[in-house]
Amino acid sequence: MPLFLCQVLPKNYPFKIYNFGNYYMRMILRQYIIIGIIFFIAGCTTNSTAPTLDDPMSSGREFIESSLKGDYVNARKHLLQDSLNLEYYNGLQNFNEKMNARDKSGYKDANIIIDSIKQVSDTVSVIHYSNTYKNKPDKIKMLKVGNDWLVDFKYTFQ
Repeated sequence: MPLFLCQVLPKNYPFKIYNFGNYYMRMILRQYIIIGIIFFIAGCTTNSTAPTLDDPMSSGREFIESSLKGDYVNARKHLLQDSLNLEYYNGLQNFNEKMNARDKSGYKDANIIIDSIKQVSDTVSVIHYSNTYKNKPDKIKMLKVGNDWLVDFKYTFQ
């Protein structure tokens, strides 16, 4: 029944007049809003747990950045897994954990400056870099193992 008829009908009219159209429209609109919010939240989540190991520049950069930020679990994913590398890396991790709070925050806020990338061979690259906190030149050696580029950390200490 149209709305204007509700105004003309007497109060003792035998049927109650409900406006079901608005009720169903509100229910449908709520469902669309809820579905939209679910898709929005699902789209905002990132699945960046897998490190990028397919080229020496990105793999080396992620390793350096993770090490500076103190994310040792992610940095270890970029490390060549041999006993000497792990020993050097554990030493660096222990040293960094004992560092004072000012230095830790300085490294976390630092940016990486890639000075050069030297391709020694098809499977070996050396990245010369520094960071904006200490500005001390350093280098890491990247080795291609299978399809992944991994950091040969012992090269840094030779």
